Amino acid sequence: MPAPMKTARRSLLAASAVLSSLALTAPAALAAPSPSPSPSATPPASMSSMGGARLGRPGTQADLGSDAPVLPKGLTARSWIVADAESGEVLAAHNAHWRLPPASTMKMLFADTVLPRFPKTMKHKVVPTDLTGVGAGSSMVGIKEGETYTVRDLWLGVFLRSGNDAVHVLAAMNDGVDNTVEEMNQHAEELQALDTHVVTPDGYDAPGQVSSAYDLTLFARSGLQKKDFREYCSTVRAQFPGETTRNKKGKQVRGSFEIQNTNRLLTGDSDVSVYQGIAGVKNGNTTNAGATFTGVAERGGKVLLVTVMHPEKEEHNEVYKETSQLFDWGFKAVGKVRPVGELVPPRSAAQASAQPGANATAGRTGGAGAVPATPAVNASAGGRSGGMGTALAITGGLLVLLAGAAFLVNRRWPLPDLVRRRPRP
Repeated sequence: MPAPMKTARRSLLAASAVLSSLALTAPAALAAPSPSPSPSATPPASMSSMGGARLGRPGTQADLGSDAPVLPKGLTARSWIVADAESGEVLAAHNAHWRLPPASTMKMLFADTVLPRFPKTMKHKVVPTDLTGVGAGSSMVGIKEGETYTVRDLWLGVFLRSGNDAVHVLAAMNDGVDNTVEEMNQHAEELQALDTHVVTPDGYDAPGQVSSAYDLTLFARSGLQKKDFREYCSTVRAQFPGETTRNKKGKQVRGSFEIQNTNRLLTGDSDVSVYQGIAGVKNGNTTNAGATFTGVAERGGKVLLVTVMHPEKEEHNEVYKETSQLFDWGFKAVGKVRPVGELVPPRSAAQASAQPGANATAGRTGGAGAVPATPAVNASAGGRSGGMGTALAITGGLLVLLAGAAFLVNRRWPLPDLVRRRPRP
């Protein structure tokens, strides 16, 4: 499929900006291949061509201009992708549709599916059956039976600590794990993420559970349309409710403890620096999947998504190091490379664009990831737990809004607003 051509560039104003149009042709939907029980050590010779024929080819796909930077050397990931989060252009990719175990990056699809179902202030008392089926050795945030948590608490546990216990409680609230898995598979199909087959909602290793770098990037892009998703995935640390005990006077008190995001590009580590402009999204690591990560970063008015799956190099924080290299390359390469494919819009949006009378101001309605056709609400940095550090703030004076905040039919699917780093104290 021919790569889309840009027709205009964005202009950043002091208070807001208007995003210019980008013509896209929605690809025909492809049938999802049946899931394989375990991935091979080499990519298949033929993969899905969703988003463009080149994305279905094994190996690295890039179309560098004469003044484009060379791709980073020494990348060892089995699969990776670099894409413009707003236009959907894929700048470069490597085995983008290779179906691999996703680990906890699957939680992005879980959140994009379930997050709209419950208000963040809703409270839930945990019962023993809520935690049934949590896999042995799972990452946990520390939820206790008999304690009450807000929905917001639970989502912070999902995003910051990758808590499978928090996932199972939310799934129980959503009529159970089986129903949630079914809804996740349906939502993946709506997003045209056809490499994905969900078996567990938390990404815990299970036979037949697979996704791809392409699909994980679609999940992140869809989730980032949601204000709460953006807040949770960009939060560095938060206070989490502890157990209820009695003090010396016999009065019941409930303490709290700090949880910190396990995304090392947000928090930094001994061998990894906080990445300039990072805005989330989700990391993962299991025996079968190795390390996986999808990140979003903004720099110089550009927003990029990078997904890296299973680096072969067994070095500490290797997935973050390779992600940083690809981000650095992508920001230098924007405007100097020809896209090798595109991130497709949701199926309902593609269908709407084909209907008679569809126009550029029509908003998409329906579906779990619906984007409203009204101006995006400014996400506030307030109302968060005391002491919570955030990687991003939605700044009122420098807010960049989508023109009309509508899903532009047959055009780009931008983020509703650009988020910018809050200076650290």
